[in-house]
Amino acid sequence: MKDTQLLGSIIVDVIRQIAGSDSGILSLHEPEFSGNEWLYVKECLDTGWVSSAGRFVDRLESELAAFTNSRHAVAVVNGTAALHIALLLSGVKPGEEVIVPSLTFVATANAIAYCQAVPHFADVSSSTLGLDTIRLGEYLREIGERTRDGALYNRKTGKRIRAIVPMHTFGHPLDMEALLDLGEQYGLAVIEDAAESLGSLYKGKSTGTFGLFGILSFNGNKIMTTGGGGAILTQDKEMAAMAKHLTTTAKIPHSWAFEHDRVGYNYRMPNINAALGCAQLEKVPEFLTRKRRLAEAYEQRFLSVPGVSFLKEPDYATSNYWLNAIILDKSDLILRDEILRLTNEAGILTRPVWTPLHQLPMYQQCPRMELPVTADLLGKIINLPSGPSIFREGI
Repeated sequence: MKDTQLLGSIIVDVIRQIAGSDSGILSLHEPEFSGNEWLYVKECLDTGWVSSAGRFVDRLESELAAFTNSRHAVAVVNGTAALHIALLLSGVKPGEEVIVPSLTFVATANAIAYCQAVPHFADVSSSTLGLDTIRLGEYLREIGERTRDGALYNRKTGKRIRAIVPMHTFGHPLDMEALLDLGEQYGLAVIEDAAESLGSLYKGKSTGTFGLFGILSFNGNKIMTTGGGGAILTQDKEMAAMAKHLTTTAKIPHSWAFEHDRVGYNYRMPNINAALGCAQLEKVPEFLTRKRRLAEAYEQRFLSVPGVSFLKEPDYATSNYWLNAIILDKSDLILRDEILRLTNEAGILTRPVWTPLHQLPMYQQCPRMELPVTADLLGKIINLPSGPSIFREGI
């Protein structure tokens, strides 16, 4: 217990030194509004354009596409809605299976359930925390069966496996070339859950731009926020048009008539949220710079802390370091929770990684491969305060 308290005290001291503050609450990732947010939102209020029509929605889509070097971006109400539409447009049908990491936020699997499809849980790599493509390939060879038309079926369940949804955990890109090769080999659509990785690069290219679709989140705790919001990225013009159509209740454009040609969704981002997003996106390059300096400071300071290591970006990638994390040398839920208690009591709002999805009651019966790395990481990961405002010059 003394060793645990000592480690917790050291972690508190390291974080306080980096933040340049001996007291006060340090949130996990709070938003920063230091640009044109008030100006743009006020324009919406002054003009009355606060709902799903207005110039800021189109502007945000255009600027997101430019920032990520994606051909098209469609702004929606949140990242889960973005993933739901991307899955539907990828052809996911009721009863089919979609490969997804168990170590991810619950929304990744929930969007699959919205399609009445089945999450099929896969393990992750300890180095990236993203899907382990080598082991996943071995697993698919073991349980997969191809039909003459190229479709992949799960021998154990008899259900078609339609897609893979990789997730870039804490903003760290996984090996997308290997993942895309796997998707091509087995005829699986690849939909990137890039909710946490705006600004991250895989071999110089933005995450979210590799698969048939990529999705982003602009929740209040993300690197930029629209309050609540998300976006769909795609290189396909027709898919982008259909995504915009479906997310606008599938309404056929007309000056006054209300005609709809299919079941649509009221997922369009309101203009007032997009106004906030436009101002935030202007600040993202600065946020990325400050967050990288914060990560470098954490990495340097934790080199001398026994029993933990700092999670670094892969060699092939540039991470946005959305959430910084330390990894305990040994998986120990009791130790992890005691450190979480000590840091939170000190006003430092650290957090554990998500409960693996296959352990949640609604997903316990879903198919899965063996998940030893996921189980091991559960007792190791502690997320540290990571907002761009934490960094101070000269630390």
